[in-house]
Amino acid sequence: MKDPTIADIDARRQAAGKMVAPTAAYADSDMFKLQCSRKPAAKRWDNHLTDECLARAPGILKVAARFLKRPGMISLAGGLPGTDYFPFNSISAAIPAIPDEAGSNMSETESTITMGLHDIASGDATFDLSVALNYGQAAGSAQMIRWITEHTELVHNPPYADWDTCLTTGNTAGIYQALRMLCDKNRGDSWITEEYCYASALETALPMGIKTVGIKMDADGPIPEVMDELLTNWDAAKKGARKPHVLYTVPTGQNPTGSTQSAARKRAIYQVCQKHDIYILEDDPYYFLQLRSDLHSQHNPSKPSASTFLANLPPSFLSIDTDGRVMRIDSFSKVVVPGARMGWVTASEQMIERFIRHAETASQGPSGFSQALIYKLVDEKWGHQGFLDRLQHLQTEYTARRDVMLAAFDKFLPKSIVSWNSPSAGMFCWIRINHSLRPNAKLYSALDIEEEIFAACLKRGVLVAKGSWFRAEPDMPLNDVFFRLTFAASSAENMEVAVRTFGTALRSIFKLE
Repeated sequence: MKDPTIADIDARRQAAGKMVAPTAAYADSDMFKLQCSRKPAAKRWDNHLTDECLARAPGILKVAARFLKRPGMISLAGGLPGTDYFPFNSISAAIPAIPDEAGSNMSETESTITMGLHDIASGDATFDLSVALNYGQAAGSAQMIRWITEHTELVHNPPYADWDTCLTTGNTAGIYQALRMLCDKNRGDSWITEEYCYASALETALPMGIKTVGIKMDADGPIPEVMDELLTNWDAAKKGARKPHVLYTVPTGQNPTGSTQSAARKRAIYQVCQKHDIYILEDDPYYFLQLRSDLHSQHNPSKPSASTFLANLPPSFLSIDTDGRVMRIDSFSKVVVPGARMGWVTASEQMIERFIRHAETASQGPSGFSQALIYKLVDEKWGHQGFLDRLQHLQTEYTARRDVMLAAFDKFLPKSIVSWNSPSAGMFCWIRINHSLRPNAKLYSALDIEEEIFAACLKRGVLVAKGSWFRAEPDMPLNDVFFRLTFAASSAENMEVAVRTFGTALRSIFKLE
């Protein structure tokens, strides 16, 4: 079965005709998929779900809203405000042109996107403010569900039939809801993460009483053999928790280490998860920020085709998930804007249905303003091709930023005590300090030396992130000193100043010339 293409998506849309999705319209991915009939169904995960998760029933008012799609239905049931009283007749945003690989603009000038209050009634529009700004389904608007379903099939093409997707209010919220679904301190639950992990994920689990177990990493991410050995020899009495049944991982441009798992590493980790019945939370906000120096070659400035661009993307856990044991957590934060507070999750229908039940009594989905503007941008303005063009532009820009920071490392950092890897994706560089070479090092702990370096940089006007802030198991002895530096936002000049200052602080502390 061939992979879906943008042409396939366009053909399906044309055959389906104009979308009709009024206020609080129900939608799921099956309404918009291209192909799934020949694929197997996902496994069920009832034994992984918490009692709280299993007890959640569908929101009665959300179910009742599905009747609104009947032609001529007059509703006196819902608490929907009258749209005539909305204080917004329209919203608009100016959109900059996207430069191509040669530096010229793909679109000639800045353009504007606009959404009015009654666009659906007055024209051929499929979404307007009367729908976007009213109450809706917790899964998100039908308009955005369609785009996300098409995007997921285009990029990942999950290998089982009954996958589904829904919107979130960002990846951190997605992690929180997934943890509530899968882990419960009353069962003595624990979860596995990389030994250095996204701090907000750790801070989510800690007050929930969920024990975090870190897996040793190398340049390619978590080491599957270490993970397998840990799970095979798990002693619940000694560990103070039952055997972990959830893996949380950031496989691309990992925060904080910048590591990216190869296709072979992902398959090896997936096999360990199959062996031990581990459910995988794939948090992948940096997936599209692939950093390669050949992205903007002067000898080949032309942009690759959509099919070539997609073929060059690494396989995700979702794309190799034959069991339906992966919940993939995606975000617009790193590729559009973080302030939208909008992302999406993809998993089996069973898991998405449970996820939506949580959202119905929590966030009720992302802001209508966010859904309206993001829809106008990615669907009507850019389309799937334009979104891929945007991603290629971001890759080129972030690659150049990474190279500036690496050049500054090479120029200003004392290599006798500092080492680093060049990240192939994401926003972060991870620096290791050989703290044992500090004069009188035996008199100080690794934490002491880390704090000394941090304070010296802060005194000189540079803020860097301590590696210890990201430790999965902070009570374990600290044997290495790391710092995370990001190249995402600072100018080239400021990056050079900051790295030079960092190097000066190190030379002062380590008594180097």
